[in-house]
Amino acid sequence: MALRLYRNTGQCFDRTPRQTDHSFSPSRNPEAQTEALDPVYLDILSIRDREYQKYAIDNRIFFEPVDDSEAERLDIQHRVLNRVFDGRLIFPPVPRPKRILDCGYGSGAWAVDVAEQHPECEVIGVDVSPHMQPGDMPDNLWLQVDDLNRPFTFPSRYFDLVHSQLVATGINRSRWPSYIRDIVRVLKPGGWVQMTEIYFNIQSDNGSITEHNALRQWSTRYMGAFESLKDLRVGARLKDLLTAAGLVEVDTRMIPLPLSAWSNDARTREIGAMNRENIQRLLPAISLYPLTQRLHMPREQFDVLVARAQQEANNPTLKAYFPLYICIGRKP
Repeated sequence: MALRLYRNTGQCFDRTPRQTDHSFSPSRNPEAQTEALDPVYLDILSIRDREYQKYAIDNRIFFEPVDDSEAERLDIQHRVLNRVFDGRLIFPPVPRPKRILDCGYGSGAWAVDVAEQHPECEVIGVDVSPHMQPGDMPDNLWLQVDDLNRPFTFPSRYFDLVHSQLVATGINRSRWPSYIRDIVRVLKPGGWVQMTEIYFNIQSDNGSITEHNALRQWSTRYMGAFESLKDLRVGARLKDLLTAAGLVEVDTRMIPLPLSAWSNDARTREIGAMNRENIQRLLPAISLYPLTQRLHMPREQFDVLVARAQQEANNPTLKAYFPLYICIGRKP
């Protein structure tokens, strides 16, 4: 299945999945006229055998890899979250959606699953990077390339649901209030927003993690690398942000996401076992650029810190977890 790709300005293309020459050809767009994709979005920057989108790095938008290895990790993470949510892709009551917007689609896993579950619904995904695209796409899924820090150009009252998941490392700190207002504007009256964010300050279920642990040191440095630019604590503020933007029936929940299979509860232990591989990949992947390039941590120090953190993540006595925040709200 060819990949349709366009920006909010109306760009649309066919692309062979994961091809490396980044060649595109015009295709049909049912909503807008086609327009050439700016090649600046396709340039790659390589650091220690990981590939980054040069545009995102240069503009301080996003500092995580966009290579096949990261796409694989995101697919694993999607399966973990799917188990956490008991297979529910959509939390609020949206029985027959006609249009859904996925903000920060990543590898496209959530958008693909939703499009397949709702074949009569038009699903549109937006992400700054076009590099991690799914191999096969339903005909009702359209993926766009754009920066979520820019104002939305979608029509008002257009979507039944807006899904925003794990975008805190890409949304600028000052952008959050206007980002939420943009979401509210494009929602239909009665439409819902569903947001999920991880608080990357690793916690312990028994309080055994201290500043002497590599997991806490990893968290402190990772969070510190973004302090002036991004708000990685935004998960705890989602309810206030949605309420301030005028949404009603706002509901939020924090779920401990175990880093490995340490829990005595069978379901939580299963989730931890599923999440183990994701965490082993996540710890070096998302912190490589922030720690070595923004904080200028020497390569050897980075490698030692990550290796120790990976070992501790697997230590059942530490009972380590990420706080995972989920928040929904309805437009009156």
